[in-house]
Amino acid sequence: MIKRTLGMAALVLACATATTVLPVSTAQAKDAAVKCHMRFNLAGWSLIYKHAEGSGTIRCDNGQMGRVKITVVGGGITAGKYRINDGKGEISNVHGLREVYGDYAQAGAEAGVVKSSNAQVLSKGTVSLALAGTGEGINLGVSAGKFTISPR
Repeated sequence: MIKRTLGMAALVLACATATTVLPVSTAQAKDAAVKCHMRFNLAGWSLIYKHAEGSGTIRCDNGQMGRVKITVVGGGITAGKYRINDGKGEISNVHGLREVYGDYAQAGAEAGVVKSSNAQVLSKGTVSLALAGTGEGINLGVSAGKFTISPR
C-alpha cells in the first residue's frame, strides 16, 4: 500500500514538472471571439419558390464594419410578398468580419398579414446568426433555403 502511494505521488510530481517545462501559449487579442451586429432591409416573395434580396451594414465589436448584400433563396409550402425594414441580426462565434460572409442554412415558418414579424436563428458551421425584424406584407407557409451574406 505504501509503495502504491509513493508511486502515485512520484507520478503526480513528474506530471507537474513536465507541465511547467512545456511552452505555454498565450491567448492573443486576435484570437478572441467577436460579436457582430447587422442592420438590414429585405424584400421578397414566395410561391413554392422563395426569393428575397436586401442590403445592410455589419459592425463588429473589434471595430470592423462593412456594407453587405443579402440574398435568400429556397422553397417549400409557402406563398406571399413581404418587406422587412430595419431588421436586426446578431452574429456570434466569429473572429472578424470575413467569417460573417457566406451561406447560412435557413428553415422557418412565416405567417403575417399587413404587419409581419420574423425571428429565426441560422447557422453556418459554428457561426450563428440570430435575426429579428418587422415589416409589412402577406406571407404564409413553411420553407427551407439558403441565406447568403456577401460584401457589397
